[in-house]
Amino acid sequence: MGERTEYTPGTFSWVDLTTPDQEGAKAFYSALFGWAADDRPVGDGVYYSMQQIDGKNVAAISPQPEQQREAGVPPLWNSYITVESADDAASKAGELGATVHAPPFDVMDVGRMAVIQDPQGAFFMAWQPKTTIGAELVNVPGAFCWNELYTSDLDAAKTFYGGLFGWEWREFEQSPDPYFVVMNQGHGNGGARGLAEPDMPPNWLVYFAVEDIDAGVTKVAELGGEGMMGPIDIGVAKLAIVRDPQGGVFALYAGQLED
Repeated sequence: MGERTEYTPGTFSWVDLTTPDQEGAKAFYSALFGWAADDRPVGDGVYYSMQQIDGKNVAAISPQPEQQREAGVPPLWNSYITVESADDAASKAGELGATVHAPPFDVMDVGRMAVIQDPQGAFFMAWQPKTTIGAELVNVPGAFCWNELYTSDLDAAKTFYGGLFGWEWREFEQSPDPYFVVMNQGHGNGGARGLAEPDMPPNWLVYFAVEDIDAGVTKVAELGGEGMMGPIDIGVAKLAIVRDPQGGVFALYAGQLED
């Protein structure tokens, strides 16, 4: 269950963490999720640390770029969306009002990508796979299972992402606040909601599956992280938002998972 060999365009396919303490983050997530690191050199003394479960890539941890550190940007989990062409996706995003912070560039021979900020301010990456599709395992404990947009304007976000990826939106009526499930070619592909607080920056939040939500939150605290919200019971699952010791925010999910 959860193994992947390809992704339909418009599907979330990869997540990685940029952090000022790569070794500290590796130790934290290894202890939390059982990840094994496969460090891959990408420059002089710099490596992109692939995180694996049973030898399958599930995420990565990389050093935070110097310009982000100098600007006071916190550690961030980044969400990647598969596209047929990074160049076309970046061009279309710009036409729809987004800011292309990093124009399309080749990542060695593994793929081509662009860094895009949607019109409301949330960042995401467009990923055109070559030799690497992204995550080889999803929707199992320790792997990412959901990507959720917090935005200042739900209607505008729905229009933007619908225009860029062809996403459709299904309202989750059990939610006390407006919540929409992202539908990509008939499959659930994430969610979108309004900002939890007025001063909260728009962002894509990454969820990782766990077997037990209470044990997961407790483990985060034991390892030096902290809980931020929850656990919350949403019927089909329980979830919580937490923060790693370096400040990277992510969510835990325990409940029904798609294959």
